[in-house]
Formats: sequence, structure tokens, C-alpha cells
Amino acid sequence: MPDVVVVGAGPVGTLLAGLLARDGVDVQLLEKRATAGGGSRAIGIHAPVLAALEDSGLTENLLARAARVPRGAARSRGRVLGVVRFDRLSSRFPFVATLPQAATEGVLAAIAPEPMRGVAVHALDPRGERIRVRAGAADRSIEIDAPIVVVASGSRARELVYRPGVVPIRRYRDRYLMTDAAVGDRAGGDVAVVNLEASGVLESFPLPGGLRRFVAWDPSGADPDPRARSARLREALRTRGEPDAADAVVEATGFGVRRFVAPRLRRGRLFVIGDAAHEVSPIGGQGLNLGMLDAATLAPLIVAWTRTGEAPQAELRRWERRRVASARTAARMASVNTALGRALPRPADDVRRAAVRAMLARPAGPVFARAYTMGFDRDA
Repeated sequence: MPDVVVVGAGPVGTLLAGLLARDGVDVQLLEKRATAGGGSRAIGIHAPVLAALEDSGLTENLLARAARVPRGAARSRGRVLGVVRFDRLSSRFPFVATLPQAATEGVLAAIAPEPMRGVAVHALDPRGERIRVRAGAADRSIEIDAPIVVVASGSRARELVYRPGVVPIRRYRDRYLMTDAAVGDRAGGDVAVVNLEASGVLESFPLPGGLRRFVAWDPSGADPDPRARSARLREALRTRGEPDAADAVVEATGFGVRRFVAPRLRRGRLFVIGDAAHEVSPIGGQGLNLGMLDAATLAPLIVAWTRTGEAPQAELRRWERRRVASARTAARMASVNTALGRALPRPADDVRRAAVRAMLARPAGPVFARAYTMGFDRDA
């Protein structure tokens, strides 16, 4: 019987399993996907996560593969509204590190146990001092008992822990188009750019290897036609002065935005972290960073529990309060970002431009930079 079962081998579950295994905890990592990859495509890792992982050596390996973004610029109608200076934050890591999620998962997987893949967990059955994990793999059933179980497998596994409808899910009307395009080296290539126009936002983030991530507000909703999505994104890029990126678009994916923040992350020996516990807009990487901080701060408490046989109850209650409060803060920030990026009539767009200009000027500018980079997380 393992000490801990972690459900989900995405970035959050893999990180937790790796940190536990590094300290001698016997971990069984379960994953529904038969192969790695898929799921979220978050790219930004913020300073609090880099600081939390530094002692493990993961930060050094992540930064060796990442691009560093020292600042961001907000533009509209061909003019700069303001600049966000991450490089002026009082932080050990005054930048946003960006790298493809597959690269992030590869770094984290290097210290984690090999997951048991193709395993779909369908029930968690508490039995006194252990929890029975009921799952299925191919044509067989699997049952695993463990003293501690952590669900870190994203929003689809939420029903394993929370009854449907008990915690409300807010579904926004906003949808976005996204692609990674090869644009090569360019002047100011390390700057993140947010173009705010009456027709909606276009965001552009540097990635390693001459790539940039482009995300555009999509007026057409959930369009199943991939060619139509690509055409709309190309048009958005051309009208924002990105003709080279428009020509480089191979395909575009679409996604919506939901908000879910659970009030509890623990029930006895069962924990839930990452998107299963709190789902916010993926723009800005808030969700990925929330989940990674969940894992980084929970790991030492589980290690202490497995070593002593006694749950550190006071510390676990404090952990839960801090992570829930942090998720609520990130959700509010994500809601503001979502509202700012919508298409607006010209008079309302004029008001938005003035508000963003004021937001990014002193003294508010440094506060916005800190908020964007998870500086108000309770564990930052």
C-alpha cells in the first residue's frame, strides 16, 4: 500500500508526486491519459512558484528552458497606453518565465515517479485510516488503498470530491482563439504585448525558440470549424499589425472561461488541488501557478504526516485557508482581465483606454505588476 495516491499527472499532480518522492514518500501517481500531453496549454510561471521550487532544483531546470519576460506593454490604436515593469519588482525572480507546458511537464516528471497511465478513477471510498481508490484501466478494474489521496486531475475529476451544483460554476460569455506562431527574432521580442481594441483584445507572449503565443478575443463563440477559427485569428493578427504572425498561423484552438472556487480543499485524508479545486481564466497563467503553489505548500505537510504518523492539523487548516483565499484573489484578478478584453462600442472603448492608462501609471503601475505576477498570493 503506497503512502499517498495522487490522481492526475498534469503539471500540478506531477509536481506534488515529485516533491513527495524526493523526500522518501511512497507515491502512486495515476493518470487517465494514455500518453503525456494534452489538456491545458499554460505557459507562464510566476515568481512565487519559481521561489517555492528553488530548493528542489526545479527552478534552475525550468529557467534553463524558458524565455524571460521582463515587462509587458498595453497598446491601443497604434499607441502605447502603459508599460508593466516586472523587472522592477522586489523579487528574486523579477520576470515571468514562459515555456511550453510540455517542457514544464518534462522538467517536473524528472523527479516524479512514473505514472500508471490509462487509469480512470471513478470513486474514492474513505475507510477509516485509509481511502480506497476505485478505478478502471482497459478491461480491468483497479482498487488501491492509501492513507492519503490527493486529487489533482483538473476540472473533469471535480465530481470525485464535490457534489454537482453545491459549488456554483460561473460560465463567462467570452471565448478566445489561441496559437503559437514562429515569428523569429524581432526588436522588443522579450516584451509581452496586450492590444486593446474596440473589437476585443489580442495578447502576445514570448516563448523560447522564436515563438510567440497569440490569444485573441473571439466574437464568433464555440465554432467547431478549425479552418474558420484559423481564418479569424489571422484576420485579428493582420488588423493589429502582426502580418508575419498571421502568415505563420497553422492552426488555432478555441477556449472559453469559467470560474469555480471551492470553499474547502480537504476532507480528512482526502485533498483536492489545482483546477479541480479552483478554475480561473487561463489568461495570465493564474490557474497553473495557483495549482503549483497548492502542491509546493502541501508537500512538506504530507511529508511530515507520513514520517510521524500524525496529521499536522493546525498547519493543514492554515494551508487550506491560505490556498482558498489565494484562489479567490486570483479569480477576481482573472475576472477583471476578462472584462477588460471584451469588444466594446467606441465610447466605452475610450473609457477603457483611459482606465488602463491610469492603471499602469504610477503609483498604481507597480501594484498591477505585482498582482499580475501572483504577488498577492498568500504564499508568495
